[in-house]
Amino acid sequence: MQYISTRGAAPVLNFEATMLTGLARDGGLYLPEHVPPMTQAEIAALAGLSYEEQAYVIMRPFIGDTFDDDEFRGLIARAYAGFGHPARAPLKQLASNHFLLELFHGPTLAFKDFAMQLIGQLFQAALARSGERVTIVGATSGDTGSAAIEAFRGLENVDVFILYPHGRVSEVQRRQMTTPEDANVHALAVDGDFDTCQALVKDMFNDFSFRDEVRLAGVNSINWARVLAQVVYFFSSAVSLGAPYRPVSFTVPTGNFGDIFAGYIARAMGLPVEKLVVATNQNDILHRALSSGGYVTDGVKPSISPSMDIQVSSNFERVLFDAYGRDGSAVAQVMDELKASGGFQISQGALEYLREAFTSGRCSEDETSATIARLAAQTAETLCPHSAVGVHVAESHLSATPMITLATAHPAKFPDAVEAATGTRPALPERMADLFDRPERVTRLPNDLAAVESHIRGAIRA
Repeated sequence: MQYISTRGAAPVLNFEATMLTGLARDGGLYLPEHVPPMTQAEIAALAGLSYEEQAYVIMRPFIGDTFDDDEFRGLIARAYAGFGHPARAPLKQLASNHFLLELFHGPTLAFKDFAMQLIGQLFQAALARSGERVTIVGATSGDTGSAAIEAFRGLENVDVFILYPHGRVSEVQRRQMTTPEDANVHALAVDGDFDTCQALVKDMFNDFSFRDEVRLAGVNSINWARVLAQVVYFFSSAVSLGAPYRPVSFTVPTGNFGDIFAGYIARAMGLPVEKLVVATNQNDILHRALSSGGYVTDGVKPSISPSMDIQVSSNFERVLFDAYGRDGSAVAQVMDELKASGGFQISQGALEYLREAFTSGRCSEDETSATIARLAAQTAETLCPHSAVGVHVAESHLSATPMITLATAHPAKFPDAVEAATGTRPALPERMADLFDRPERVTRLPNDLAAVESHIRGAIRA
């Protein structure tokens, strides 16, 4: 299995190099040259398997010879051993033909754990084999950072630096990043919003002298391995509802487009997905783009669902690559327009492709709070604000086909918003009960590439 860049001018890599590289050297994102299909019989055979065994079957064709069969099975087993539910990603029924996929039973209570815990294991195995060191730099709107820190903390061959927007994540999210004591992890509070942090990370990858000096690696959803790990729960949940003999639909609350792109890959592999519904909060650039054809940033508006407060959705580039007929130069051109002017117009042919693949909806702040309150009263299910965005949008797309809405985080990660909506403050799990008593360790930095790079150089362990 070989991987190519969405901008067409970077070296073709195998899985291991793709994983360790993250962002391609031409500024693009890596994708497999082809998506390996699964037959109806192969999908049906997933029924009754453990989540770990399903993960092995689904991901194995993408790995190539990077890991042998037994090693890969062992890495998967270790990745999910710390999850708090035996099903890993359990389904709950909310209404007739509407189901909630709980993706928050991992160590940091968010869906990012499914990918990050596995990436931690994959990186550790690859680096132990080569004896090399890497510096992982990532941007987060809240959950990626804590998941990355949890996955890589204490590892000998890795230094981790996570940039998050100062004052724009929940207190629980912040403390999950700032309270680990391990010397190899660093939380960096950057002045600005998530797009600021994401731009700094991309600029570091495009500063080739710095990139090579510190051996930069990325674990944002720019990393293909992140997307690949997330493909699994689309299959596991669909199979539990009768796939491949019964089609399903998915609604995905998303800001950076990574999670729903995993659903797009699952469908490309052969999973019978009728609808992929993009659910956005008030930062609705993806909904606006699919509706109008204009991908135009208009500033990030802070919300009660902060992990979705994004205007530049990195993974959208991956689907644009397919929408533009896998023409890397066309993708590079629109990405250059986005960087130069804050937007671009999607071509008519590409827009038609996107509209065939996805539908979308928007959820306001008031609608988010109302959905949290209503679901708590009607179903006793307490939703985090991001999951509530998904449920609200899904409800306008229900049909005879089962709809699965992805619940992306535990409500206790956003206690203020949940308490304001329901009158009840959700409690953290017992293993995190002392989170607010732990000392914090954080560095605040300006939106300045030189300052961030200088800090990282000085903090890397010898």
